[in-house]
Amino acid sequence: MTSSRPQMCMCLLKRSETDSMRARRERSAACNILHHDRFGGGSVMVWGGISFLRVLARGSLTAIRYRDEILRPLVRPYAGAVGPGFLLMQDNARPHVAGVCQLFLQEEGIDAMDWPARSPDLNPTVHIWDIMSRSIHQQTAPQTVQELADALVQVWEEIPQETIRHLIRSMPRRCREVIQARGGHTHY
Repeated sequence: MTSSRPQMCMCLLKRSETDSMRARRERSAACNILHHDRFGGGSVMVWGGISFLRVLARGSLTAIRYRDEILRPLVRPYAGAVGPGFLLMQDNARPHVAGVCQLFLQEEGIDAMDWPARSPDLNPTVHIWDIMSRSIHQQTAPQTVQELADALVQVWEEIPQETIRHLIRSMPRRCREVIQARGGHTHY
Protein backbone atom coordinates (compact mmCIF):
# COMPACT_ATOMS: atom_id res chain seq x y z
CA MET A 1 0.00 0.00 0.00
CA THR A 2 1.30 3.40 -0.86
CA SER A 3 -1.12 5.35 1.27
CA SER A 4 -3.21 4.86 4.38
CA ARG A 5 -6.29 6.17 2.59
CA PRO A 6 -8.56 3.70 0.80
CA GLN A 7 -8.93 4.01 -2.93
CA MET A 8 -12.50 4.07 -4.11
CA CYS A 9 -12.87 4.52 -7.84
CA MET A 10 -15.94 5.32 -9.86
CA CYS A 11 -16.18 5.01 -13.61
CA LEU A 12 -18.60 7.45 -15.17
CA LEU A 13 -19.68 7.06 -18.76
CA LYS A 14 -19.81 10.21 -20.86
CA ARG A 15 -23.38 10.55 -22.08
CA SER A 16 -24.50 12.15 -25.32
CA GLU A 17 -27.57 12.26 -27.51
CA THR A 18 -26.06 9.57 -29.72
CA ASP A 19 -25.42 7.27 -26.75
CA SER A 20 -28.25 4.93 -27.69
CA MET A 21 -26.83 4.58 -31.21
CA ARG A 22 -23.28 3.86 -30.09
CA ALA A 23 -21.97 0.35 -30.50
CA ARG A 24 -21.33 -1.44 -27.21
CA ARG A 25 -17.59 -1.44 -27.78
CA GLU A 26 -17.60 2.34 -28.22
CA ARG A 27 -19.40 2.93 -24.91
CA SER A 28 -16.62 1.10 -23.11
CA ALA A 29 -13.77 2.76 -25.02
CA ALA A 30 -11.27 4.55 -22.79
CA CYS A 31 -12.07 7.93 -24.39
CA ASN A 32 -15.71 7.58 -23.24
CA ILE A 33 -14.98 6.77 -19.60
CA LEU A 34 -14.11 9.32 -16.94
CA HIS A 35 -12.14 7.89 -14.03
CA HIS A 36 -12.62 9.61 -10.68
CA ASP A 37 -10.58 8.78 -7.57
CA ARG A 38 -12.43 9.91 -4.47
CA PHE A 39 -9.52 9.08 -2.18
CA GLY A 40 -5.82 8.56 -2.47
CA GLY A 41 -4.54 4.87 -2.43
CA GLY A 42 -4.86 1.75 -0.32
CA SER A 43 -7.38 -1.05 -0.50
CA VAL A 44 -8.76 -4.04 1.32
CA MET A 45 -9.45 -7.49 -0.03
CA VAL A 46 -12.60 -9.09 1.37
CA TRP A 47 -13.45 -12.77 1.37
CA GLY A 48 -16.61 -14.20 2.81
CA GLY A 49 -19.11 -16.96 2.88
CA ILE A 50 -22.68 -16.94 4.03
CA SER A 51 -21.50 -17.56 7.59
CA PHE A 52 -18.33 -15.49 7.93
CA LEU A 53 -16.35 -12.54 6.60
CA ARG A 54 -12.61 -11.96 6.45
CA VAL A 55 -11.04 -8.59 5.64
CA LEU A 56 -7.42 -8.77 4.49
CA ALA A 57 -5.94 -5.29 4.53
CA ARG A 58 -2.84 -5.83 2.44
CA GLY A 59 -2.06 -6.90 -1.10
CA SER A 60 -3.96 -9.00 -3.57
CA LEU A 61 -5.15 -12.55 -3.19
CA THR A 62 -2.74 -15.19 -4.43
CA ALA A 63 -3.21 -18.95 -4.31
CA ILE A 64 -0.81 -19.22 -1.36
CA ARG A 65 -2.65 -16.47 0.55
CA TYR A 66 -6.00 -18.07 -0.27
CA ARG A 67 -4.80 -21.40 1.11
CA ASP A 68 -3.00 -19.96 4.16
CA GLU A 69 -5.39 -17.14 5.13
CA ILE A 70 -8.77 -18.44 3.98
CA LEU A 71 -8.90 -22.18 3.36
CA ARG A 72 -6.74 -23.36 6.26
CA PRO A 73 -7.96 -21.10 9.11
CA LEU A 74 -11.59 -20.57 8.01
CA VAL A 75 -12.90 -23.13 5.54
CA ARG A 76 -11.24 -26.23 7.02
CA PRO A 77 -12.65 -25.75 10.57
CA TYR A 78 -16.04 -24.68 9.22
CA ALA A 79 -16.19 -27.75 6.96
CA GLY A 80 -15.30 -29.92 9.95
CA ALA A 81 -18.08 -28.37 12.03
CA VAL A 82 -20.67 -28.87 9.27
CA GLY A 83 -19.59 -32.45 8.66
CA PRO A 84 -19.84 -34.77 5.65
CA GLY A 85 -22.49 -32.69 3.86
CA PHE A 86 -20.23 -29.64 3.50
CA LEU A 87 -19.76 -28.44 -0.09
CA LEU A 88 -17.56 -25.43 -0.86
CA MET A 89 -19.00 -23.04 -3.44
CA GLN A 90 -16.39 -20.87 -5.13
CA ASP A 91 -16.02 -19.45 -8.60
CA ASN A 92 -13.15 -20.00 -11.00
CA ALA A 93 -10.95 -17.15 -9.76
CA ARG A 94 -7.30 -18.08 -10.29
CA PRO A 95 -6.47 -18.52 -6.60
CA HIS A 96 -9.49 -20.83 -6.18
CA VAL A 97 -8.50 -23.18 -9.00
CA ALA A 98 -4.73 -23.10 -8.49
CA GLY A 99 -3.12 -26.47 -8.03
CA VAL A 100 -1.87 -25.68 -4.52
CA CYS A 101 -5.44 -24.93 -3.39
CA GLN A 102 -6.99 -27.87 -5.19
CA LEU A 103 -4.38 -30.15 -3.59
CA PHE A 104 -5.11 -28.67 -0.15
CA LEU A 105 -8.86 -29.26 -0.54
CA GLN A 106 -8.24 -32.82 -1.73
CA GLU A 107 -5.86 -33.59 1.15
CA GLU A 108 -8.35 -32.16 3.67
CA GLY A 109 -11.28 -34.07 2.14
CA ILE A 110 -13.18 -30.86 1.35
CA ASP A 111 -15.50 -31.17 -1.63
CA ALA A 112 -15.87 -28.15 -3.89
CA MET A 113 -18.75 -27.58 -6.28
CA ASP A 114 -17.87 -27.76 -9.97
CA TRP A 115 -18.29 -24.29 -11.42
CA PRO A 116 -18.65 -23.93 -15.21
CA ALA A 117 -16.26 -21.43 -16.79
CA ARG A 118 -18.91 -19.18 -18.32
CA SER A 119 -21.83 -19.59 -16.00
CA PRO A 120 -24.11 -16.90 -14.63
CA ASP A 121 -23.03 -16.06 -11.11
CA LEU A 122 -25.66 -17.72 -8.95
CA ASN A 123 -23.60 -17.63 -5.78
CA PRO A 124 -25.80 -15.99 -3.12
CA THR A 125 -22.73 -14.37 -1.58
CA VAL A 126 -22.48 -12.09 -4.64
CA HIS A 127 -25.84 -10.61 -3.65
CA ILE A 128 -24.49 -10.05 -0.14
CA TRP A 129 -21.54 -8.10 -1.66
CA ASP A 130 -24.07 -5.93 -3.50
CA ILE A 131 -26.01 -5.23 -0.29
CA MET A 132 -22.77 -4.35 1.49
CA SER A 133 -21.57 -2.10 -1.31
CA ARG A 134 -24.84 -0.14 -1.42
CA SER A 135 -24.78 0.25 2.36
CA ILE A 136 -21.16 1.46 2.43
CA HIS A 137 -21.88 4.00 -0.32
CA GLN A 138 -24.81 5.42 1.68
CA GLN A 139 -22.54 6.15 4.65
CA THR A 140 -19.88 8.80 5.09
CA ALA A 141 -16.95 7.56 3.03
CA PRO A 142 -14.21 5.84 5.08
CA GLN A 143 -11.01 7.90 5.16
CA THR A 144 -8.51 5.16 6.03
CA VAL A 145 -8.04 1.50 5.21
CA GLN A 146 -8.91 0.61 8.81
CA GLU A 147 -12.14 2.66 8.63
CA LEU A 148 -13.07 0.83 5.44
CA ALA A 149 -12.36 -2.57 7.02
CA ASP A 150 -14.37 -1.60 10.12
CA ALA A 151 -17.28 -0.36 7.99
CA LEU A 152 -17.34 -3.61 6.03
CA VAL A 153 -17.48 -5.68 9.21
CA GLN A 154 -20.22 -3.46 10.65
CA VAL A 155 -22.33 -3.66 7.49
CA TRP A 156 -21.80 -7.44 7.37
CA GLU A 157 -23.03 -7.83 10.94
CA GLU A 158 -26.12 -5.69 10.24
CA ILE A 159 -27.41 -7.84 7.37
CA PRO A 160 -30.61 -9.48 8.64
CA GLN A 161 -30.55 -13.27 8.84
CA GLU A 162 -33.85 -13.30 6.92
CA THR A 163 -32.11 -11.66 3.94
CA ILE A 164 -29.57 -14.48 3.90
CA ARG A 165 -32.31 -17.12 4.24
CA HIS A 166 -34.19 -15.54 1.34
CA LEU A 167 -31.10 -15.66 -0.90
CA ILE A 168 -30.49 -19.31 -0.06
CA ARG A 169 -34.16 -20.25 -0.58
CA SER A 170 -34.17 -18.48 -3.95
CA MET A 171 -31.42 -20.73 -5.35
CA PRO A 172 -33.71 -23.45 -6.81
CA ARG A 173 -35.87 -20.83 -8.55
CA ARG A 174 -32.85 -18.96 -9.92
CA CYS A 175 -31.27 -22.20 -11.14
CA ARG A 176 -34.53 -23.12 -12.93
CA GLU A 177 -34.59 -19.67 -14.57
CA VAL A 178 -31.02 -20.08 -15.84
CA ILE A 179 -31.84 -23.56 -17.18
CA GLN A 180 -34.99 -22.26 -18.90
CA ALA A 181 -32.96 -19.40 -20.40
CA ARG A 182 -30.35 -21.96 -21.53
CA GLY A 183 -27.67 -20.08 -19.65
CA GLY A 184 -28.75 -16.73 -21.04
CA HIS A 185 -29.90 -13.57 -19.31
CA THR A 186 -32.31 -13.83 -16.39
CA HIS A 187 -33.95 -11.13 -14.28
CA TYR A 188 -32.79 -12.04 -10.80
